[in-house]
Amino acid sequence: MKCARTLVAAGLVSTVLSVGCGVGDPEIGADVDAGPTGGAPETCELLDSNLEQSVGWSVVHAEVFSKRCGCHTTPGGLGVTVTGFDLSNRAGALKGGRNSERAIVPGSPCESVVLAKTSSSPPFGSRMPLNGMPLAPADRQLIVDWIAEGARP
Repeated sequence: MKCARTLVAAGLVSTVLSVGCGVGDPEIGADVDAGPTGGAPETCELLDSNLEQSVGWSVVHAEVFSKRCGCHTTPGGLGVTVTGFDLSNRAGALKGGRNSERAIVPGSPCESVVLAKTSSSPPFGSRMPLNGMPLAPADRQLIVDWIAEGARP
């Protein structure tokens, strides 16, 4: 198993265990939720839940990303190290990772990979957070609202 040897050789096993990230294909993780053939993708009808209340980066970061996305917010976290997708700051979030510049598409939640990956049946790889409990609907909706409103600061 090339991926496992690479992780061991790089000394990342302790990082994996300490931040709770899963092991598998380091690019996207083991597809443990959708089964061996994936799963049917969800229909995308992601809309801002409250047009009267705006959501900025500081809110979505404090309430969701910093609490639930440790692999992508922790310095040296496996998600940042392997994929380059860094949710510790807005610029990194908007930049995306090495595999997807469309991780967050301001104004377009349905085109944003971060929402596809947190759905119950992501179109590729594992559901995020990897090997963790799914995001609560309210947390996921907060991300939808932030992106739908233009992913503003």
